[in-house]
Amino acid sequence: MIHVEGLTKYYGDLCAVNQIDLDIPKGEIMGLLGPNGAGKTTTLRMLTGFLRPTSGSIRVKEFTAQEEPLEIKKLIGYLPESAPLYQDMLVYDYLSYVADIRQLKKDRKQSRIEQLADLCGIREVMHRPIGELSKGYKQRVGLAHSMMSDPEILIVDEATSGLDPNQIVEIRDIIRRIGKEKTVILSTHILSEAEATCDRIVIINRGKIVADGSTETLIRSASGDFFIHSSLQGAQFDSVKSELGSIDGVLDIAPRKKDREEDDALDIKITCRADGDIREKIYRKIKETDWVLLELHRETKTLENIFRELTREN
Repeated sequence: MIHVEGLTKYYGDLCAVNQIDLDIPKGEIMGLLGPNGAGKTTTLRMLTGFLRPTSGSIRVKEFTAQEEPLEIKKLIGYLPESAPLYQDMLVYDYLSYVADIRQLKKDRKQSRIEQLADLCGIREVMHRPIGELSKGYKQRVGLAHSMMSDPEILIVDEATSGLDPNQIVEIRDIIRRIGKEKTVILSTHILSEAEATCDRIVIINRGKIVADGSTETLIRSASGDFFIHSSLQGAQFDSVKSELGSIDGVLDIAPRKKDREEDDALDIKITCRADGDIREKIYRKIKETDWVLLELHRETKTLENIFRELTREN
């Protein structure tokens, strides 16, 4: 559906996007993640034709951005972070105006507006001025705008920025419904949103792709040390560090902040090599002592852990 090769964008001497290669198949919801300034918005603006790449190529279906940019734009609906809405217009009048711009035929126009009112959950505000709506409803109107021509591809840039938790869930549900029929590219810095919504995650940092795959694939492929959390009663930290530190595979043992100050148990965090699970060895070593084992579990890698590892400053 979308093929990107060597995509690069310079602003003067600043390289905002650096040699990005991407293939996005039809019907996929792809999440584009990255810290502020990573190059997400620049990438999306090049995909939608708002920015010309410094180098590289973009192909959507059989069309290339260099030779047939208007044909590509006809295939794409784009919702930027701040939806460009006319605040003084009624929602219905605004969508009618957008339908005219998109050259919808009269017999199609009314039915399409009604479809989008139901899809985006805005039927109850159709006759209210846009300026009086909450930000959540404004984003829904912007989403209806981007979907007016029934595009094959929907690109959404930070759609839930500034929304409350309920509004985030509502917008997320709408995007998932759209994703059953469309190819969706969703840019966000809210990791839980990407994890719950997207089939595939692409993490970009300093203009380069640093990870690409499903959440499960990224977690399985994540390398590096892992941690084991334990809680022991009747134990002193120095003796615990001496005993457990002798186990092959244990790299470090550190006190862990207590959940409850009145708890007299010793909470520790054990850093282990990534080449094996040594919980059984730790348990057997504890069993040789008179300590009481209250807790022993391995810290599970999350998308947040992986994101921080891949995007933190050197």
